[in-house]
Amino acid sequence: MNQSPKPTLQAEIEGRLATAEPDVEVLLADVAGDTLRLFIDHPDGVTLELCERVTRELAPLRERFALEVSSPGIDRPLTKPEHFQRFLGHRARVRTHEPIDGHASFTGELVGATDAEVTIAVSDGVVSIPYSAIARSNLVPGE
Repeated sequence: MNQSPKPTLQAEIEGRLATAEPDVEVLLADVAGDTLRLFIDHPDGVTLELCERVTRELAPLRERFALEVSSPGIDRPLTKPEHFQRFLGHRARVRTHEPIDGHASFTGELVGATDAEVTIAVSDGVVSIPYSAIARSNLVPGE
């Protein structure tokens, strides 16, 4: 839908957490209706206690949204170049805003990631996708 508010909201959340929870990485802030789903990560893992602390730090946002804070899970969202770089060799699904070579969804192995694009090996070849073209992406749990 409209993309500009999401990065602004994610930046607001990251700014609020930078001092109180500096080791928390905001993987994805996703708004669905009046619910804000926040996926976070931490070098020591994500615990219920951490989710509760983050929820308290984001109390002002609870005036605008119902807030859900959770770990990324096995189908972890990939939202930044460093996420793609960290998970090279893993399977991922990348969905684009507009079709590329007739497809808007690509599932395969992450084989490359620069600061500008991700490269994914799919069943019929290798596709490079600029980050600006990506609507959503996540890891795909192994078969």
